[in-house]
Amino acid sequence: MLSGEDPRQEREGREDMTLQLLVAAVDKRPLELAEDMQIDSDAILVSQGDSYGYEELAYRGHRLRYFSMAERGVGLSRNHSLLRAQADISLFADEDIVYVPGYEEKVLDAFEAYPQADMLLFNVQAAPGRETYRTEAFGRVRWYNCGRYPTYSFAARTARLHQKNITFSLLFGGGARYSAGEDSLFLSECLKKGLKVYRVPIHIGRERERESTWFSGYNFKFFYDRGALYRYLYGRLDGAMALRFLLAHRKVMCRDIPWRKAFGIMRQGMREAI
Repeated sequence: MLSGEDPRQEREGREDMTLQLLVAAVDKRPLELAEDMQIDSDAILVSQGDSYGYEELAYRGHRLRYFSMAERGVGLSRNHSLLRAQADISLFADEDIVYVPGYEEKVLDAFEAYPQADMLLFNVQAAPGRETYRTEAFGRVRWYNCGRYPTYSFAARTARLHQKNITFSLLFGGGARYSAGEDSLFLSECLKKGLKVYRVPIHIGRERERESTWFSGYNFKFFYDRGALYRYLYGRLDGAMALRFLLAHRKVMCRDIPWRKAFGIMRQGMREAI
């Protein structure tokens, strides 16, 4: 089958699958999150703050399970919810995503239409200046193009993630040693462990504008952390992929730090990656 082919199967009705939204947040209360995000499905909400706690609430006829925790690190929050996920489909989310009406049906219908898929990547409109991807046509996701999709585009068959023992890195992402990249590493692990991943041109929400919790410009830390990420993501191809990345984005990212110097910083990050 060609990667651009759309192998949807015509079916008379969708099987009775279930979905849970897995939300990572900071200093948020459950009903506040539900209202802001327009949640209309079952959900597991994990909010990092100063204390520990658990609540279970009903909202719009759905079950919300809310965990508060004092530790920092978005990977930890995502793992906390993923390990407790029980629905057939897990849809990953951040606190600044606003979902369109009927998103649950859209996601479940897509998995019904693509029964061969273990994981589907959906369109969520990013805030201005943060656009890294938009899917215009159905296609297969491979190792060489998995580094551009955010976690909030991910939906996966929960049982497959549990069977393959796939979790998020605790070294990368907001609140961790390296500022970003947990999404790319998670997707890479899914591919390495044999999951079939596809992108679909289905819109399910948008990202609200807010100040980034990790991005403070194309500075030393940005390139250093990106180098460490590429060592984990691409192994011996890290240098070639870093050069490709810089040449493709140098007009935007290398205004303050010339691309040759940025490449040297990325190489330093690769060498010193723990």
